[in-house]
Amino acid sequence: MLVEENQFAFHSEDGLVFDGLKDYSRQVAEMIGLGSDSEFLQAGVQSVLDIGCGFGIFGAHLVSLKLMPICIAAYEATGSQVQLALERGLPAMIGNFISRQLPYPPLSFDMVHCAQCGIVWDEKDGMLLIEVDRVLKPGGYFVLTSPASNPHGSSSNTKKRSTLTPTEEFSENICWNLIAQQDETFIWQKTVDVHCYKSRKHGALPLCNDVHNTPYYQPLMSCISGTTSNRWIPIQNRSSGPHLSSAELVGVQPEDFFEDSQVWRSALRNYWSLLSPIIFSDHPKRPGDEDPTPPYNMVRNVMDMNAQYGGLNAAMLEEKKLVWVMNVVPVRAPNTLPLILDRGFAGVMHDWCEPFPTYPRTYDMLHANGLLSHLSSERCAMMDLFLEMDRILRPEGWVIFSDKLGAIEMARALAMQIHWEARVIDLDNGSDQRLLVCQKPFMKK
Repeated sequence: MLVEENQFAFHSEDGLVFDGLKDYSRQVAEMIGLGSDSEFLQAGVQSVLDIGCGFGIFGAHLVSLKLMPICIAAYEATGSQVQLALERGLPAMIGNFISRQLPYPPLSFDMVHCAQCGIVWDEKDGMLLIEVDRVLKPGGYFVLTSPASNPHGSSSNTKKRSTLTPTEEFSENICWNLIAQQDETFIWQKTVDVHCYKSRKHGALPLCNDVHNTPYYQPLMSCISGTTSNRWIPIQNRSSGPHLSSAELVGVQPEDFFEDSQVWRSALRNYWSLLSPIIFSDHPKRPGDEDPTPPYNMVRNVMDMNAQYGGLNAAMLEEKKLVWVMNVVPVRAPNTLPLILDRGFAGVMHDWCEPFPTYPRTYDMLHANGLLSHLSSERCAMMDLFLEMDRILRPEGWVIFSDKLGAIEMARALAMQIHWEARVIDLDNGSDQRLLVCQKPFMKK
């Protein structure tokens, strides 16, 4: 990371990837049998969980390939990887594999990537690898670039074998196949054959009872998940992009899903029409700032706090809006997160009575459709929710509430108490729905 004039520049030779980023990405693609990394999407790799992502070098490259990376890293008091990734405009959140499951359902990602991420994978009787297996889709890949003994990436074959033998042995127990090894990089592929688990040796890991599939920071489990799921579809057979086939709409009525898509296409056009004079055109500038360059869009990331099917995210993609969306599914709402992740979007499960796992001032816009009505019966105080929103919102960032009139009036009063600027917008459609548009000031008055 170098300072160039008034900006930080991130270079691919950051110590995590020895031969340069593009060479490394091409190497991974060739190791899984592709001609180049531009073929990842064709091979079914659409979403990547990047563990301990450093400066976000690999994630930024994946975005350029039209893939969706999510960076996770543990909280760091200084030098935060997650905060750097978010500042670069990459999806990221605080999380780790050490003691609890991540807030993603089984069969969530096409690839899990670890380049010197600092995790000893064969600890805890393999439970960390079981968690990787839980979030990997059938046919998905686990890419591990192990620590090297010198900065050029060379190490003795004996060292490599002694380090990775327990991992290799355990991988057979969870029906992974080591498909390639090159230099310090190892790639395993998860089986697409669900019957593989029944043909393993006596004493192998048991299969989980997947009746309760709400992995909101549950303890790590020593059993294999997802084998009875209707979502057990090899990544090579899945649709590419946000448009799912009827067979992939597990637990959702197709007509409801397609109606939701139409609603959000219309809603986004209305948002842009109503809010462009406020948000998306000439952004308010502080004294001494230069005029912003076109297109004046100061919003790079959006958190959809009650994302439902991810319709807002899909509408923004269709309209080619230059933002990425963190789709949040409240823990006591219908669990639509599997569908959101299957669409190739960033998403997570969260309890809005608790802090969201991110750093302060990391989101440009928060969107809450029906969230206030949903939380009205929860145990948490609404003011606590607003203070948490204020924490994660950037100065001069925006909040859009869409809800019933009573909830909007309550929200407006709370917004004024924390010194947000707030205005109510009547949609003029004869319904009880209103918009509340708020902006967090640059300086608290």
